[in-house]
Amino acid sequence: MPLTGPTAEQRAQVLAEALPYIQRFHGKTIVIKYGGNAMTDEKLKASFARDVVLLKLVGFNPVVVHGGGPQIDELLKRVGKKGEFVQGMRVTDAETMDLVEMVLGGQVNKEIVELINHAGGKAVGLTGRTVASSARRR
Repeated sequence: MPLTGPTAEQRAQVLAEALPYIQRFHGKTIVIKYGGNAMTDEKLKASFARDVVLLKLVGFNPVVVHGGGPQIDELLKRVGKKGEFVQGMRVTDAETMDLVEMVLGGQVNKEIVELINHAGGKAVGLTGRTVASSARRR
C-alpha cells in the first residue's frame, strides 16, 4: 500500500508516541462515544471504523456507544413530527420512542457494525432492548 499523507517517518513517530498508551491500556475495555453528527460525513465514518479496528488490533477491547440525533430528527421530519427538547435533552412520547428505537437500533447501529466489519473488524450490534431480552431469558 503506497504511503500518502504523512511520511513513513511521521507515522513511525506517531506509533512511538502511542506505545506507552498501547502498553498501558492493552487488554482493557475502552468506551467510544460516536456522536450522530460525526456520522454525517463519509470520510469521518470510514476513519472512525478504521480507528476502531486498529484499537482492537493493538490489544484494546473497544465498545462503541452511539448517538443518532440527526438521523432521528430526519425521520421525525419525514413523518411530520417535531423533536422536543427540554434543557438540551430529547423528550419523547411512546410513538416517538418507537421511531427513535427504529432509527438507533435498526439503522444507525447496523450501519456502524457494517462500517467496522468492512474495515476488517468483527463487530456485533446490541441495543438496550437486546440486552434486556437476554437478561430476561436467564
